[in-house]
Amino acid sequence: MTPIQRKIIHVDMDAFFASVEQRDQPELQGKPLIVGGQPNSRGVVAACSYEARQFGIHSAMPSSRAYRLCPQAIFVPPRFEAYKAVSKIIREIFWRYASDVEPLSLDEAYLDVSHSTEFAGSATRIAEAIKRDIKTETQLIASAGVSYNKFLAKIASDMDKPDGLYVIRPEQGETFIAALPIGKFYGVGPATETKMNKLGIKTGYDLRSKSTFELAKHFGKSAEYFFQIARGVDHRPVHSTRIRKSLGKETTFKDDIYDKTVLIEKLNKLTQKVFNNLDTQQLITKTVTLKIKYADFKTITRSYSSTKNFIELSQMPTILTQLLSRTDAGQQGIRLIGISASGLQSAHSKKTKTGQLDFNLS
Repeated sequence: MTPIQRKIIHVDMDAFFASVEQRDQPELQGKPLIVGGQPNSRGVVAACSYEARQFGIHSAMPSSRAYRLCPQAIFVPPRFEAYKAVSKIIREIFWRYASDVEPLSLDEAYLDVSHSTEFAGSATRIAEAIKRDIKTETQLIASAGVSYNKFLAKIASDMDKPDGLYVIRPEQGETFIAALPIGKFYGVGPATETKMNKLGIKTGYDLRSKSTFELAKHFGKSAEYFFQIARGVDHRPVHSTRIRKSLGKETTFKDDIYDKTVLIEKLNKLTQKVFNNLDTQQLITKTVTLKIKYADFKTITRSYSSTKNFIELSQMPTILTQLLSRTDAGQQGIRLIGISASGLQSAHSKKTKTGQLDFNLS
């Protein structure tokens, strides 16, 4: 197998709907909670807490059966607007780190961080940061899987739940898959698992022993997929549902800074990192925004937009000086500064060279 030099993260929120309910209603924490239809209805379980799962309850189970398994369970109706609001926050966190984000549902997504320069390009440390940001900003727990393709990243995210982080490196892929029970394969449902078991396919090793011809006889169009994943091969890209909106860097100072010269020096370093990231991801920008948090925690932003041309790194010292002059830097202490680029486009769409600065400050 030829190693695929990609870094894919699959993030999956732990018991998402139920966790949101337990967060918003603290009296439900630590109790078996079921989100879905009432037990005396024909409804089903949309989600359940880990406390409820201990009784064998799972999503899509009839609520009446869930009640029989755990009569003391608390049933609450789903609040999809609340879940969507939390999901939006989580996806914005994803975009801080990934060049491409492919949501699968409200509570899980694939992230491509192959070109990220965060944490020296360490996908594991990026996954740790994402989990940490989610916990800080939503008070919820996520599990993450890190690997060199989507198939393995998704399996990895389920290996150590809840609050898990599991990494499958390229050199580990084939060995890991060989020992994996066939029912754990993404894309193998109960019916397919039963069919494979009858054919003597119980692990990835067994699956790898079958030719595409043999697999095609029993699984038709899925044969090629099964043949490839048994060997740890999955070339599917992470398909973004939108273009990345912005890219930025910020830093918080241990002590408040009053010296504007020091601030400019810090901003220039942050700007270099931002433009390096833009270059790596082949993006260009028309708008840059300065963010400042004063010693009293008041936060302001000042922006510059070019109406005609794309902004070059060589222009930034002049732009930063202009933006900083429109703040109280030098008069008030500064505890945080940041710079971000937005109005992003592919570098391939660039048609004009940047000439004289065309300031549009806001």
